[in-house]
Amino acid sequence: MALRKKKDFTAAIKKRDENKQPIDSHGITPYLNRFQESAKINNISQDTLRRRYSAIKKFILWCGERELNQPQDITRPILERYKSYLYYYRKADGQPLSFSSQHVMLTPLKTFFKWLTRENYLLYNPASEMMLPKKAKKLPRYILSVEEVETIMQQPEITSPKGIRDRSILEVLYSTGMRRMEITNLSIYDIDVKRGAVWIREGKGMKDRFIPMGQKAIDWVEKYRLDIRPLLITDPNETRLFITDYGEPFKREFLSGIVRRYLDKADIKAIGSCHLFRHAMATHMLENGADIRFIQAMLGHEDLATTEIYTHVSIEKLKEVHTATHPAKGMKSNNDLTELLAELDNEDDEE
Repeated sequence: MALRKKKDFTAAIKKRDENKQPIDSHGITPYLNRFQESAKINNISQDTLRRRYSAIKKFILWCGERELNQPQDITRPILERYKSYLYYYRKADGQPLSFSSQHVMLTPLKTFFKWLTRENYLLYNPASEMMLPKKAKKLPRYILSVEEVETIMQQPEITSPKGIRDRSILEVLYSTGMRRMEITNLSIYDIDVKRGAVWIREGKGMKDRFIPMGQKAIDWVEKYRLDIRPLLITDPNETRLFITDYGEPFKREFLSGIVRRYLDKADIKAIGSCHLFRHAMATHMLENGADIRFIQAMLGHEDLATTEIYTHVSIEKLKEVHTATHPAKGMKSNNDLTELLAELDNEDDEE
């Protein structure tokens, strides 16, 4: 019975989503297109453009269902209604949207209405005082141990061209902590072999950074670049470093699939793929004494507070301090405890 109810609920959600009208003919859509064009002119990243468009499109669909057809129809109470709608919305599996997801869907609206007001399409900004849901500061769900990383590294078949390429990718991910987007965009000209470093061009926030790469990763990349990449390349003008079996640049999802396959092969049950190596690099370096600001520079975090999550998952140093300073250290040893438990067992037997 419960399974039937869940299926009925899922079908209702799917039918609701299918009945939504396209936004092409909606009155707010031309303004969205101008907003996106303005953002392109101002060199806003493609990722940001895509996220904004997706979030505002959902809002326009919601407005269309309520016959709100122009930007001038949108007031602060309307936006508060939409905010409540997101709060009570249920996904196909019956789960609510996380506060982080709600935040992601509302933030572009604030930017959009600010632009509409600045361009004099609106007399006032209805989103100016809209409060965004507070995002929870979540710790990484899983941190790979050094031993687990080493096990994963052993999974690619390095007797094959594909295996050497994949081992190089894993080594770069762990050595540099770069994002999935950043490694897919990596060029053959971005690796500085002599200095043991790598240029990350237009990372998150369209920012470049120049960071160290370990010698082990450098060696694997050079092996791949000199011996394997020429076998895979089909377009001599292609400059992306890592390419597929078909000679094309990696798409992010394809790269995630490769990394996930090696995690599964190593019997690592953690959720995620490329980002696990980013978390592992930061945590392992912190546990080995790296300054938090160095890790911030490696990861490309603008705000130090973002990097500081790794101080909460770096358990080894905490364990050392705990062992050295906790007063329980001076109390009964494990042997004393074992003897005490044995005495209590004897007393129970005598009774």
